[in-house]
Amino acid sequence: MPYTPILATLGYVLSSDRRRVLLVHRNARADDAHLGKYNGLGGKLEAGEDVVAGMRREIHEEAGLHCDALRLRGTISWPGFGKQGEDWFGFVFLIDDFRGEPPARNTEGTLEWIEIERIGELPLWEGDRQFLPLVFDDDVRPFHGVMPYRDGNMVSWSWSRV
Repeated sequence: MPYTPILATLGYVLSSDRRRVLLVHRNARADDAHLGKYNGLGGKLEAGEDVVAGMRREIHEEAGLHCDALRLRGTISWPGFGKQGEDWFGFVFLIDDFRGEPPARNTEGTLEWIEIERIGELPLWEGDRQFLPLVFDDDVRPFHGVMPYRDGNMVSWSWSRV
């Protein structure tokens, strides 16, 4: 059977001193599968949209920011991650330079600047704890991973760099 995942972007906006990252605390909707967790910004790609344009659109929609510089840090395949077991495939970016000031909240929750070294203390998806160190490390090579989920739980994690 062909693999036909939902394509998405996931972005981490860095502060100018590169010590903090803008995260959304998903606390706005009781029906949110991510309720209570912290996450980067992003969402589904639209038809006819490349991944960079999609990332820029999502950052603007969710935080009111215009991306001036962004880097692809990696890709992740999430078989079974969706609410109904849908497969997802994400392009993970660092946003190094931007214009604008984020609002205090968006439709998904509170936007917060978090010290990068403190991210591990937050309520996150278990899988995020696995790949986030690769997003923020100093290796310039992008990572490419596979993280299957079953019934809302991470099953395994494997990745490589070239």
